[in-house]
Amino acid sequence: MAAAPARVDGQEKVIAAAQHIVKSLATSKNAADDMMRILSGFDHRFSSFSPDLFPHTHSSSAAAAPMEEEEEEEEEEPTPAAVVVEERGGGGEQGGEGEVAFDSEDADEILAAAAAAAERVVLRWESSDAESLIWESPDDAAEYLSAVDELIAFASSASLVLRGLAESALQTAMARLEDEFRHLLIRNTVPLAPDDLHSSLRRLSLSSFPSDDASFAAAAADELEGSPEEDHSHSHNGSHNNMDDRGRISLSADRISSNLVNSDAVADLSEIADRMIRAGYAPELCQVYTAVRRDALLESLAVLGVDKLSIEEVQRIDWTTLDGKMKRWIQTLRVAVRGLLSGERRICNQVLASASASASDPDIVENCFSEATKGLVLQLLNFGDAVAICPRTSEKLFRILGMYEALADVAPDLDTLFTGDSKALISEEAKEILQRLGEAVRGTIMVFANAIRGESSRKPMQAAETHHLTRYSMNYIGLLVEYAATLNSLLENFEGDEGESSESDPNMTPVGRCVLKLITFLESKIEEKSKLYEDGGMQYIFLMNNTYYIVQKVRESELRTLLGDNWIRKHRGLIRQYETSYLRASWTRVLSYLRDDGLGGSGTGRAALKERFKNFNLAIEEIHRAQAAWKVADPQLREELQISVSEKVIPAYRAFVGRFRGQLEGGRNSNRYIKYNPEDLESLVAELFEGSQGLQSNPRRRSN
Repeated sequence: MAAAPARVDGQEKVIAAAQHIVKSLATSKNAADDMMRILSGFDHRFSSFSPDLFPHTHSSSAAAAPMEEEEEEEEEEPTPAAVVVEERGGGGEQGGEGEVAFDSEDADEILAAAAAAAERVVLRWESSDAESLIWESPDDAAEYLSAVDELIAFASSASLVLRGLAESALQTAMARLEDEFRHLLIRNTVPLAPDDLHSSLRRLSLSSFPSDDASFAAAAADELEGSPEEDHSHSHNGSHNNMDDRGRISLSADRISSNLVNSDAVADLSEIADRMIRAGYAPELCQVYTAVRRDALLESLAVLGVDKLSIEEVQRIDWTTLDGKMKRWIQTLRVAVRGLLSGERRICNQVLASASASASDPDIVENCFSEATKGLVLQLLNFGDAVAICPRTSEKLFRILGMYEALADVAPDLDTLFTGDSKALISEEAKEILQRLGEAVRGTIMVFANAIRGESSRKPMQAAETHHLTRYSMNYIGLLVEYAATLNSLLENFEGDEGESSESDPNMTPVGRCVLKLITFLESKIEEKSKLYEDGGMQYIFLMNNTYYIVQKVRESELRTLLGDNWIRKHRGLIRQYETSYLRASWTRVLSYLRDDGLGGSGTGRAALKERFKNFNLAIEEIHRAQAAWKVADPQLREELQISVSEKVIPAYRAFVGRFRGQLEGGRNSNRYIKYNPEDLESLVAELFEGSQGLQSNPRRRSN
């Protein structure tokens, strides 16, 4: 009775071995033939076995048979255990008629034979043409994977001999799978086409320009070389396509990831990855995956125009070149994070899907993703860091602001994409660079403020026109408003050397206080430059031109919201004061010739009257000659000035002529003294402030 349990135990072992063999042979005709030769060679009891006993092992004949016949054969075939343990015979400890009985040693030999068959599949590919690839044929791939599955199972066997055989073959198979994985990944890695990438950039660019930026900056560019950026990237006016609730472009990771790796190859890559992970070759898998994907992502970055540059190289680049690189960086950052990195995360999850269930190496997905993408992220961040610590010059401000906003925009995406140590590294690095970019913004605004106060040109503007410093500064200041939300968080403690302006409203926003301070600096500098004009009237025309330009820029932009209508009313009043001062400086002497004092009916009085008219004519012609060359560019301001002059001079002249014309008429050469009638003077006044090159022809009086 003691032998019965041992025999039952041996039968279970043999049944398990047989089931294992038949399952493994079901996918491969070649492996089945090998197995039958091995089994027939080591025991005579298998010599009478027909291959027909293993119908699943003949894939070629099965494939040739109609589907209906296959189904019938499946219904009639004996179970694998029955085939091996007894050939349709009865049981019995010693085996009865038609029975083939095995013990545990037989089972070990059968498993060893199965391992040897799997090894043969592996070695056959090692001896084949080195250029041939298993995954060129789906059948070959299925056979190879089946053999690897067997080897992985045998590698955990209790039998040292069986485990050693499996591990040796498995090592060879893993090297092969690593090569196959690399070839498949490289062949099916499709670098994004430049047209696709630049199309994404164009969409971003269209969404990046606030409606007023182009006009502001174009005007600045016309006024002064090195003017504020005409097309800096900014994000609160985006296009209507693919926008989220913050006005940002929403790039589809699904769409981009489908281009990163050919979707048809993802399943094959995942199959290989699954075997390598289960076999304990996760580090090798991760190494080959990250090497291929890292190179592909960096290549895409290069296509986008972002080069790898050291801090020293960035600092040596001339501004025009650096400006282009900063602009491209702003655009690329969003494409890289929301397109390339998000797509890479999806591909990584798909290819390494089995890793999430692998208790032996649960971090492989994160490790592969971070190692594949870290180079791209750090290259982008390093450029931002290099720009942040570059020497600060005014023209860099809006690009730096664009970089700050772009990085702040994608920082939450980076936190979501990365986990663990990589997340801590990337997040901390991004946070530090944001801080440095913010410091660069504040420092650059101070550089700009100091540039206004330190502007030292001593050459007055010809024709008393609006100074180029005024035009440049107001266009520059106008662009600041487009970044109001960002600047409000960066400029809370903005201070100038002269403290807060007396005009500052305690409820004013940080960017409002900054703008007010900069305009105050500008007004002070314009007042200083007005002293360069010797002619008092010209000083006030210069002040009027510049103040009017400042007020118009404020009225026509969001600066009005920041500074308020009271500021505008006060400055319009200042313009009227300048106008009054101009009239006093330029026309007081002219009007003095039209006073009645000292004039009488005597001969002495007539001579004095002639002198008055003569002096008036000379004075009006001198003013016309000089002030017709002065320029008031704004037609509305020019007309207001001409009206003010006319209202002061014409009525006084008309009254003076009316009172004293009779004393000169009838005398010799009376027309030499009364050269102009009131209409002639109106024509002369209408020619003032046109910026002409002096008096073009002598004014001619009209006939009486």
